[in-house]
Amino acid sequence: MTGKTALITGSTAGIGMETARGLAELGASVILVGIDHAQAQQAARDIRTSAGHDRVSAFAADLTSLHGLLRLGSQIAERYNALDVLVNNVGMNRPRRELTADGVEKMFAAHVLTPFTLTHLLLPQLKRAGHARVVNLTGGIPGGPIEHDNLLGERRFIGWTFSHYNHTKTMTMALTARLARELQGTGVTANVVYPGHGYTPMNRSTPITAFPKLYRPVAPLVLKVVAPLFLSDLTRSARSSVYLAASPEVEGLTGAYFDDKCRRKPLPASALDERNQSAVWSLCVRLSADTLTSTQA
Repeated sequence: MTGKTALITGSTAGIGMETARGLAELGASVILVGIDHAQAQQAARDIRTSAGHDRVSAFAADLTSLHGLLRLGSQIAERYNALDVLVNNVGMNRPRRELTADGVEKMFAAHVLTPFTLTHLLLPQLKRAGHARVVNLTGGIPGGPIEHDNLLGERRFIGWTFSHYNHTKTMTMALTARLARELQGTGVTANVVYPGHGYTPMNRSTPITAFPKLYRPVAPLVLKVVAPLFLSDLTRSARSSVYLAASPEVEGLTGAYFDDKCRRKPLPASALDERNQSAVWSLCVRLSADTLTSTQA
């Protein structure tokens, strides 16, 4: 990865930070993005030390905000001519429906709208790299139905087996499949990866009420006992993201899905359904239209 530049969102802690560390240790110049400026700068110092070089920069941005995305895109464009890797890692798990300042449900914003918008904002830099890679992270228990009348959690948010977190992570997979088709011929690939479960800051702070009702009796055992004992090594959770971002074995591959052991797996039927892809894509186009148009003015 020496000579290449990678941007990782949600990279000031957890799996995102270990992904950034892994790429930096392979020689890449790494761009960290987190919501807190001080935490972002501290993460950059930490990775500079472990990677043994100073090609690690940090930006603070609210990635659930279209204004924040536009500002970040402008900052990256001013400083970097080309971008070899974009890892859309930022994530959140909310126990109830919350809206961003743009009126978008927050988990949809983080997991679906942000990868769509940031990829398009940075597409000039990605194209200039020649063979750039976009890596989107799914998570939770993806693969269920995509509900066209509930894309923003308007109709239901958490039920006995349903959670909007898993719903949005399935939409991430559908978005990536459509993105891969849209980017054909540009030299930019788009793939989706499942990182596996890790004892991350997000998971540690997730309330029991964020889980589907059926899973709540066992959730405390998993979060308080199993996760600290067996899921604390976040380098394991980051390895699939690092693999898709850096491995020569996947050069030129696009529209693929890899699991937490770096094995290619079929995308679920709901993500492959072109009607679902179009529903998700069209909503992202509509929500980001003004932001993307402003960059072309």
